[in-house]
Parts: sequence; C-alpha cells; structure tokens
Amino acid sequence: MSDKNKKEFGVWMDSHQAIIVGRNVESGEFVVLGHVDNAGPEGNSNENAANNHEIMLTQKFFKEIASLMPNVDAIHVSGTGQIQEQFIKFLAETPQYKNAVSTESTSNKMSDENFVAYVDTYFK
Repeated sequence: MSDKNKKEFGVWMDSHQAIIVGRNVESGEFVVLGHVDNAGPEGNSNENAANNHEIMLTQKFFKEIASLMPNVDAIHVSGTGQIQEQFIKFLAETPQYKNAVSTESTSNKMSDENFVAYVDTYFK
C-alpha cells in the first residue's frame, strides 16, 4: 500500500478540544477533517457523581473524535497534558482501531494550518 493510500491521521488535543487532520484520498494532502469540543463537567455537589460524569463526557469526546476517522492505519496524537495517552488507550480498546499504529508527542496548541504541516512532516 502506498503512503498516499494509507489512512493516516493526526489529532491535536487537550482535555477541552481536538483538531482532527487526515490525508485526502484524491490529493494525498493532509486536510482538517474537523474540530471537537469537550464542554467538561458542570458543577456537582457529589464528588462520585461528578467523577462519573467527567468519565462519561471524556468517553463521548473520544467517540466524537474517532467518528471522524474511519479505518485508521496510522495515527499520531499530540497535545498537552495526559489526555493523549487516554485517547490512545481508548483506540487500542476499540476493535475498529486496535490494529492502528499509534504514536504520541507533546506540543502546544497551534493553528489548523500549522498542525496540518506538523502532521504532514511527521508522516513523510
């Protein structure tokens, strides 16, 4: 399979938002596929309920990101904090994505154009 036909994706994420970049099948160029926001939990007086709500929202966030990336061959996840590790674990536990090659890095937030260039350079 040529690199042009590989289903390669890049995700920049923090705990509140994600930018999803994928390779355009026709042109072979990377393009922004979408943005996903995670509103985060609202205030809750019960710590256990708040924790469960946060876990549910994080899973929903991950599912929304994954829905923009069907049939992944390779994915590079970047961002701040530790949420990338959680997302890679989520992908590994999801049958559709368990065979995808996943890598991660830490980076500060960047514009869509800069992230597209970053992913393009990573997969060269």
